[in-house]
Amino acid sequence: MASPCWLWLLAVALLPSSCGAPALEHLGAPAPVPLVIWHGMGDSCCNPISMGIIKKMVEKKIPGIYVLSLEIGKTMVEDVENSFFLNVNTQVSTVCQILAKDPKLQQGYNAMGFSQGGQFLRAVAQRCPSPPMVNLISVGGQHQGVYGLPRCPGESSHICDFIRKTLNAGAYSKVVQERLVQAEYWHDPIKEDVYRNHSIFLADINQERYVNVSYKKNLMALKKFVMVKFLNDSVVDPVESEWFGFYRSGQAKEIIPLQKTALYTQDLLGLKQMDKAGRLVFLAVEGDHLQFSEEWFNVNIIPFLK
Repeated sequence: MASPCWLWLLAVALLPSSCGAPALEHLGAPAPVPLVIWHGMGDSCCNPISMGIIKKMVEKKIPGIYVLSLEIGKTMVEDVENSFFLNVNTQVSTVCQILAKDPKLQQGYNAMGFSQGGQFLRAVAQRCPSPPMVNLISVGGQHQGVYGLPRCPGESSHICDFIRKTLNAGAYSKVVQERLVQAEYWHDPIKEDVYRNHSIFLADINQERYVNVSYKKNLMALKKFVMVKFLNDSVVDPVESEWFGFYRSGQAKEIIPLQKTALYTQDLLGLKQMDKAGRLVFLAVEGDHLQFSEEWFNVNIIPFLK
């Protein structure tokens, strides 16, 4: 199955300058902090025009780094399918087991999630503190969820048409929640009570049903939490979710920033304390979803990986 075309846009932006020489080990120097990558909807771990490019870019700038690009399934095709249809809690649990068994990650690792991979890796940070995550970089992640799926072109468009119809028909039914990934971070601001009571993933990691003290403690263990918002994003609705903003409860017109949400004012995840300490980093980039240049990536993201 081909990846959606916003990943092709990423490839077009990056491919010309992504073909460098293989990274060389720096003998005698401390090993770089390993990096774990989680792809987004409709993509796979090893797609040569998306995550493959990212892996090469990082390896070129940080010689000797170990980069693990997560594959959820036994094949690339299964990995793509699971990004739509495998229960997110199952995915997160699987990833936690993968990380715990990897000897190269036991002293700590950085994590970088693309699109939905951003909130999935945040769940890993909150639920699985060992091995320790050092920095979390969310590239277009939807941390307050989405209330719309405006565009999913390319060969995955028929899947997205099905998803839209399913979400509109009953995003919070038990069967949809358990079998449709995007329903698990579907956030209906008009039916907040229904969302809080029936969302099996997002409402849990955002502490909206009950407070899990370990979630807050574990997230606050991060050195930096970096969030990238795409200013011309036509895929994420609302785009402010990429910085933890969302619609004010009870309607779907007015959007409030993170700092005015209950998640922040009540400090349910420790984000307020992290913000005051300068450990939340908000980055904005011109461009559509996951569309950025290699130069921008090297200047703005690579420093958090060194």
